[in-house]
Amino acid sequence: QVQLVESGGGLVRPGGSLRLSCAASERFGGRYVMAWFRQVAGKEREPVAAISSNGSSDYDDSVKGRFTISRDDAKNTMYLEMNSLKPEDTAVYYCNVKVFEIPPTMSEYWGQGTQVIVSS
Repeated sequence: QVQLVESGGGLVRPGGSLRLSCAASERFGGRYVMAWFRQVAGKEREPVAAISSNGSSDYDDSVKGRFTISRDDAKNTMYLEMNSLKPEDTAVYYCNVKVFEIPPTMSEYWGQGTQVIVSS
């Protein structure tokens, strides 16, 4: 069973920065998408950024230009660099991986989440 462990959350002032990490228990092969989601209490979990196995990335409009997603395949780790943080970025951030295999199947894994609080 794949395990994903997030770290790097915490309390930061508006305008500050944080870097989240998601360490996977194994390396993914073939086609996959690694992503960050976030969730505020009482609201649905929403996608923040994603990076695919071919290296392409995508961002929610609310974080474009401020957040950067990346991965280090040698360390089986994905990162989310968050700059110019705003109070509305406050949420629990979750790591997600979708692995696409043949026959057409998809396996999905979630981390336990890490809390980010942006407040003065």
